[in-house]
Amino acid sequence: MLPLLLLAPQLLVSVVFFFWPAWQAVHQSLYIPDPFGLKSQFVWLGNFEFLLGDQYYRSSFWTTAVFSVLVTAVSMSFALWLAVMADRLIKGSTTYRTLLIWPYAVAPAVAGVLWLFLFNTRVGLVSWYLAQVGYEWNHVLNPNEAMGLVVLASSWGRISYNFLFFLAGLQAIPKSVVEAAAIDGAHFWKRFWTIVFPLLSPITFFLLVVNVVYAFFETFGVIHTITSGGPQQATTILVYKVYADGFVGQDLGSSAAQSVILLIVVGILTVVQFRYIERRVHY
Repeated sequence: MLPLLLLAPQLLVSVVFFFWPAWQAVHQSLYIPDPFGLKSQFVWLGNFEFLLGDQYYRSSFWTTAVFSVLVTAVSMSFALWLAVMADRLIKGSTTYRTLLIWPYAVAPAVAGVLWLFLFNTRVGLVSWYLAQVGYEWNHVLNPNEAMGLVVLASSWGRISYNFLFFLAGLQAIPKSVVEAAAIDGAHFWKRFWTIVFPLLSPITFFLLVVNVVYAFFETFGVIHTITSGGPQQATTILVYKVYADGFVGQDLGSSAAQSVILLIVVGILTVVQFRYIERRVHY
């Protein structure tokens, strides 16, 4: 009974905040409620059939794929580069590492507001400098600029998280191995790609999984504060479309069906990552 008692609080939290809402979403996805919420009509898989035939919903899959790949690649690559630089014995490295961790404490919605001010078409500092060199920045009308801005804002807050893990992994690598390669004549990049990066593969795989999940779910605040899914739904990813159709459009049945599809998609991506990518990981 003792193991069950010790697990009971976590199991209770999981049931209340995950399993029960997930079941409610699955149940609600099979119904179409009336506008007043007084009764619901059972439509079986009608909501899913409507979504798969909706052009805007299908395009949000492509938008989500592009957004997730860019956020994961940008945040992980910059974090790895910063960790490699911070791991070197340089003056003031402790202060440097501390400053790099700070952005992780900023909430996604707040990060979105910060970057929105920087790139505001009227009072933004960055947009003003771009105008001085002849480039008119307007993410409100330009879909590519809007996507670039939300990717930049989402990646900025995630770099610190990835940096912590990469730095810990670098510090766990025996210095004697790297020094032996240096004595044998291997230059810095040769040592990095043949010794350091393979030893970081478990951490890289872990960060790949959590960053994909982050891009799918936790970037809602950034997109909502910067673009609200626009322009022309160019930044409407799957999780934001769930909100837009359910809370704005009041189509609760379609929104619930979208959340179920989103859960299935993320689950499949995670299984694929563990099934195929983990084979290249050396523990």
